[in-house]
Amino acid sequence: MKEVCSNFVSYKNNAMNYKEIARETIGYLYQSHASIRRSGLDNTLIALAELRTSQLNGCSYCCSFHANELREMGVSQNLIDKIPGYQHSVSFDEKQQLVLRWTDAVCSLSPNLEKIKNDLGKLFSEKEIVELTASIALMNALNRLRITLGEKF
Repeated sequence: MKEVCSNFVSYKNNAMNYKEIARETIGYLYQSHASIRRSGLDNTLIALAELRTSQLNGCSYCCSFHANELREMGVSQNLIDKIPGYQHSVSFDEKQQLVLRWTDAVCSLSPNLEKIKNDLGKLFSEKEIVELTASIALMNALNRLRITLGEKF
């Protein structure tokens, strides 16, 4: 068994180089991510949702990556630090607060999905809601790939 498995181990911690092993499939996931980033929805809001998704899933690599990305976009470290407790903070604007609520609801398949989706409809177009939801769903998949198959961070 070890001999067969060793073909798939590409670097430390028994991680698989899943991006290379399934280059076409994983490539389509990253193409989807790039499409979402070109969708017209504020990329800061997308990155906020991606960081929150990664926090909920416990993907340390993705948390670090998206926190750095938000800092590069001009989001303060102080605001990034408050994301886990956003429900008890007045530091987030209405759109940010709603994106974080939607992220939590989508990740947990909350019974409040319809109410939050209606709230989203007051500030976002249908296309923006679809793109945001696709971003959250995609980040869930990427987190799970990284956590289960990728190198530990």
